[in-house]
Amino acid sequence: MKKHSHILISALTAFSVTILFGCIMLLIYAKLSGNSPSSLFSHDDEDKNTVASMDIIGQGTLSSSKDNGSDGVESSTAGKASGNENVSSRATENAVTSAVAETTGRADMTGSADAEMMNSAGMTDTAGSEGLTDDNTGISGTDHESINEENGSFDNDELSAGVTGDKAPVTLVFTGDICFHDPFANMGAFRQRGSAISNCIDASLLSEMTGADICMVNNEFPYSNRGTPTEGKTYAFRSKPENVHILSDMGVDIVTLANNHAFDHGETAFLDTLDILDGEGILHVGGGKNITEAASPVIMEKGGMKIGFLGATQIERMSNPDTRGATDTLPGVMRCFSENELARFLEAIQTTDKMCDFLIVFVHWGSENTDVLDERQTSQAAAFAKAGADLVVGCHSHCLQGLGQNDGVPVIYSLGNYWFNSKTVDTALLKVIVEDSKINSLQMIAAKQENCKTTHMEGSEKDRIINYLNSISRDGVSLDADGFLHGF
Repeated sequence: MKKHSHILISALTAFSVTILFGCIMLLIYAKLSGNSPSSLFSHDDEDKNTVASMDIIGQGTLSSSKDNGSDGVESSTAGKASGNENVSSRATENAVTSAVAETTGRADMTGSADAEMMNSAGMTDTAGSEGLTDDNTGISGTDHESINEENGSFDNDELSAGVTGDKAPVTLVFTGDICFHDPFANMGAFRQRGSAISNCIDASLLSEMTGADICMVNNEFPYSNRGTPTEGKTYAFRSKPENVHILSDMGVDIVTLANNHAFDHGETAFLDTLDILDGEGILHVGGGKNITEAASPVIMEKGGMKIGFLGATQIERMSNPDTRGATDTLPGVMRCFSENELARFLEAIQTTDKMCDFLIVFVHWGSENTDVLDERQTSQAAAFAKAGADLVVGCHSHCLQGLGQNDGVPVIYSLGNYWFNSKTVDTALLKVIVEDSKINSLQMIAAKQENCKTTHMEGSEKDRIINYLNSISRDGVSLDADGFLHGF
């Protein structure tokens, strides 16, 4: 009996030592893994977190980061965002909302190949991953709500803080008039210089354009091999369809067609232009197949904000212009010259203002080859601001005009020619940084078009252009020595 008791005690001791050793090992493992000991025996929270993470990733899109390290933007042939993944262009608020929502399913994270893409982009599978931001996932407000209802882990505020963080600064750049009319000297120089836009716009300016989150220009011509020149018009522009790639090479994301040359070769060439821009992935405002399209905004999601764009033209200032205004049944541009045209455009501004966080109005106005503003420019600038515009950008004069402001809304009356012809003319690249739905900074980057090339100006030439702009600006605004605007 004593022998059996001894054996039993020895067995119990060995068992106790084994249990104690196991507990010690568990505690060491928990310490090293960062988990609490209790979490090692429960998988409920882990499962919930995994589900929440999958829900968010499944509704987003994967974007590659731009060279300058700003938020992820899809690449086009030129390595610049076309904006198609996070964009909507519709006539009504409901249509815009649905269009944005549609983009969330275009590049969903499914399958092992997508997992590899996520890993290469530095994205983790946690809900708070830094690689997954609102501006490059396309997650809309309705998506946020559905996530909240399904897994109960996030409400809208928590999702914004956990996934997107604060709204990121968004860099916008704008140029004035560009023209790819094949017989013009600048296109001849382009071909002679190896058909490389880098030989026609200097590296500093191109870097600003391709490095921006959104780049917008005034596209003052149609793309087509068809159509008939407008009878009696001194300059009837047209560019070969293949030239549209120059926009991508310049880093352009969006153009305005609201000008007095988009219809130079009639309806056929104008409709070709819409299709060719769409095919290149270049967004457009200010023109369409009918008035509903012409008056519609483009809205892009960047930096956790919805950035809206509208375009309109006063030119030509007559009741029966060569450049046809769009109607309910006819293609054309968005006009804002007559009282009725202006009323319709102001309504578009008011509607779009409710759909976005920051709204740009790009308008074709004023008189050519003069820095003197006319009454319709100043009165409409005030009306645009009152209707909801956050920034007004103008062109048409083919030369620089001054800057102003209305109730804190900056107005750049004309950016002049940017890359248009062979003339020597001062110009500027407008650079605007938007943060938390407001302008953080606005800079006029001095430049000059000369010998069919546009070049960034420094030194005394930069000072001359900045001083000149200050001399013709109004409403208490002024540029400092580096071209930053103050007084708005």
